[in-house]
Amino acid sequence: MKIAVRYYSRGGNTKKVAEAIAQALGVKAETVERPLEEKTEMVFLGSAVYAAGVDEEVKRFLRRNADKIGTLYSFSTAALLPSTYPQIRKLAEECGIRLSEREFHCRGSFALLHRGRPNEGDLTRAAAFAKLAVKKAGQ
Repeated sequence: MKIAVRYYSRGGNTKKVAEAIAQALGVKAETVERPLEEKTEMVFLGSAVYAAGVDEEVKRFLRRNADKIGTLYSFSTAALLPSTYPQIRKLAEECGIRLSEREFHCRGSFALLHRGRPNEGDLTRAAAFAKLAVKKAGQ
């Protein structure tokens, strides 16, 4: 099964989660600047909330790679909002991409908020999320 991990991160929070997921799955985490080269059954996409929205780079990645994404799995970090899932769901629908109902979200540090997040517990839960998604997909 072909699996990819892509992310967009300004402050490094989402990158940490992406790397934990990628390590758990034995693949490399790459930024959304790198397109998918072929049809990929599972794409784990990491994003964060910036000014209450998903960055344009994430939107471009989805539009440009829609025909190569089997199922999209969303993960995100944010200091205040609960997750980017609703925004990713809307984008996935617009692009005709199948989005898993399962998502992973954790707090990310920003200024004085949530210092030290994502922490080891968050990264362990992110890895477990990815492994469970692969297990369920294989059933």
